[in-house]
Amino acid sequence: MAQTHVQRVRLLYKTILKLHRGLPAELQALGNSYIRDEFKRHKGCNTSEANVFMNEWTKYALDLSEQLGLRGPKTGREIGDNLDEDALNLLRDEQIAQLYELHLAATAPRKQQ
Repeated sequence: MAQTHVQRVRLLYKTILKLHRGLPAELQALGNSYIRDEFKRHKGCNTSEANVFMNEWTKYALDLSEQLGLRGPKTGREIGDNLDEDALNLLRDEQIAQLYELHLAATAPRKQQ
């Protein structure tokens, strides 16, 4: 039986949250907060935006699973990836500002516990 769009979105969301469990605690918290916000923000988007959204987050999930080495021992690689210039040129000003804020949060000095 084919899944509905809502079921596919929910599955992708839960999959990414599970993948985040393999990240360091600080990145896990940041990633979970970010994904929660992004999925809420795109809840009422149009069909073409939804398709782009789902494709990009699916690519993220696949890339993160490779980086975490979920395909077997010694298959993991460094976590993170650079955006190429073409991808940056496609971003709106709002998205660039959001990306910069995410960068600041990810590279901020850690709090001593």
